[in-house]
Amino acid sequence: MTTHHLVVQSPGLSAEHAEQLAALAQAQGIARISATAARLLDVQHDGETRAEVVGWAERHGVDAAFLPAGLKLSACKVLAMDMDSTLINIECIDEIAGVVGVKDKVSEITEAAMRGEIKDFSESLRRRVALLEGVPADALERVYAEKLRLNPGAERLISTAQAVGIKVLLVSGGFTFFTDRLRERLNLDSAHANTLEISNGVLTGKVVGDILDADAKAVHLREFARQHGATKEQIIAMGDGANDLKMLGAAGFPVAYHAKPLVRQQTRYALNVSGLDGVLNWFES
Repeated sequence: MTTHHLVVQSPGLSAEHAEQLAALAQAQGIARISATAARLLDVQHDGETRAEVVGWAERHGVDAAFLPAGLKLSACKVLAMDMDSTLINIECIDEIAGVVGVKDKVSEITEAAMRGEIKDFSESLRRRVALLEGVPADALERVYAEKLRLNPGAERLISTAQAVGIKVLLVSGGFTFFTDRLRERLNLDSAHANTLEISNGVLTGKVVGDILDADAKAVHLREFARQHGATKEQIIAMGDGANDLKMLGAAGFPVAYHAKPLVRQQTRYALNVSGLDGVLNWFES
């Protein structure tokens, strides 16, 4: 039977947190990884124990992940990430809408789509983009420069992954204006998103070509994995909304990052309070 460890982490992780979770999981020892993370050794990992541990951890603001012992980051080959609210701190479309005073209308649709209440992502995106008709194209640059920030741990996660040979894919239901800049800035291997139509220096309220939806995200990930010889178990995928679920389903390490409840419920791993680089603590050096 495979030995499992339990990695627990939180910006405010205390010795008491680690000890309480170690008791719940019947751990054989505690190895501190850093000031914010610990590995609880040789734990029980039956369904009942997992549920009890995860429930306690969520109530106390701790991220907990049950993992087979001896995982090496270098055994993975692909890291795939969503952009809006995963790699970066904003929903770009909402911020573009803010430039012309329709942010509330667009955000409402965005939130409903992310929660999975609007089943047709393509339709929800078309409705939102239509509200951007007439926005000056230079608003995109303003959003990138003034609003867009990488989420905590992004650069460390990506550079550490790249250092062991992992290829990085950015795949987004957002827009190429932003993914192209991030691909260049972070030296990513590939990036895919939707293209906003621009005419005479303003947005037309339309998207060029087919919309990159949940199915397309999964297709891009599978093709990227094929190109780089990665099996499902060698893929880490991270996302936060309902539109990411099919992509997450194609990965051996699916990660719900600060995600909507629907996504957390359907995803094996979650980082609810830690930064993106929390993933690195799951692997042993």
